[in-house]
Amino acid sequence: MAGEICLKRRGRQGKELRVYPQVSRVTVYPDCVQVVFVLPNGLDPKEVRKRDWLFEQTFGENIELFGSSKTFTLNIYSQEVRRFDYDPEVVVRAVEGLRLPIYVGRSRTGDEVYDMTEHPHLLVAGETGSGKSVALRSILTTLIRTAADRLELYCADLKRSEFHLFKGVAREVVVETPQLHKIVLRIRKEMRRRGDLLDREGLANIDDLPEQERPPYIVLAIDEVALLKKERDLMDGIEEISAIGRALGVFLILSMQRPDSDVLDGKLKNNLTVRMAFRHSDEINSRITLGSGEAADIQQSQKGRMVLKLDGLTTVQGPYLDLPKAKALLEPYKRAEEPAAAQNEPEISEDDETIEIGVL
Repeated sequence: MAGEICLKRRGRQGKELRVYPQVSRVTVYPDCVQVVFVLPNGLDPKEVRKRDWLFEQTFGENIELFGSSKTFTLNIYSQEVRRFDYDPEVVVRAVEGLRLPIYVGRSRTGDEVYDMTEHPHLLVAGETGSGKSVALRSILTTLIRTAADRLELYCADLKRSEFHLFKGVAREVVVETPQLHKIVLRIRKEMRRRGDLLDREGLANIDDLPEQERPPYIVLAIDEVALLKKERDLMDGIEEISAIGRALGVFLILSMQRPDSDVLDGKLKNNLTVRMAFRHSDEINSRITLGSGEAADIQQSQKGRMVLKLDGLTTVQGPYLDLPKAKALLEPYKRAEEPAAAQNEPEISEDDETIEIGVL
């Protein structure tokens, strides 16, 4: 009542009537109290979001408020999700049994993990200094350490700042657009080969093949994909991977500082089924990434804090993994340096019938 979140109407004799949201359910969990309330027809849901300060004043800062056009859920937690360091043993236990595991971090209910083979393609977005780079480091390090025997990783570091750590571990780490174009052509050709294989076997997914005949999963990670928005052919190839890659065992991890509506428009955005939104500058950018404004509410001091879009929205704290520790964890997976001559690969065209496929 104090915040005037209500629908005002005129009754008989001009008297003002106020219709307030109705609480439909209150559930007490070990770590929080959940309140579900419904807005009266005609009350703009933006009025609730504009007054999120009211809920913080009443219930404290450890809350989450999610909602649609009519029904809202308020979670009131007993304590805040705190920063924590990447613990390799804890992570391995958390992702045990997953084929292509993504360790996201911790929410107030515990570790947040998922299998990329079931939830294909990931978008990571956030401003400089929000924790996005550390999250990418953690995600790829976990993939390598837990799925090295069935993973072929390609990294495109278009800003030349993030993926140098994975040189000698990933199949390739490239920094120029023409180099990335070669990789995408090679992956598209491999997808056609795998599609033909599934057609011959009468199967729908490479995971249905006998284990000894199963090709490795391919993951293509691109940092600052917004730099490619003028590369139409390249973006068409990335979009094709997002559309048909899941059944063929090919997956994308795309990251960008500022979500670009030109890049994330259309089919590509719809095919990125999982989103990690770190701090965004405003609600407009948050809506491009999440479809809602929660990422704009993350504070500058909350490094590593994100809103995870996966079967709903969840506030998650990503683990902190510094460079020295990541290098030490990846050292056992490094290959011997290849001779310089071997690094000069021939041009790859769409009609080239040769393709090199390997595992880490």
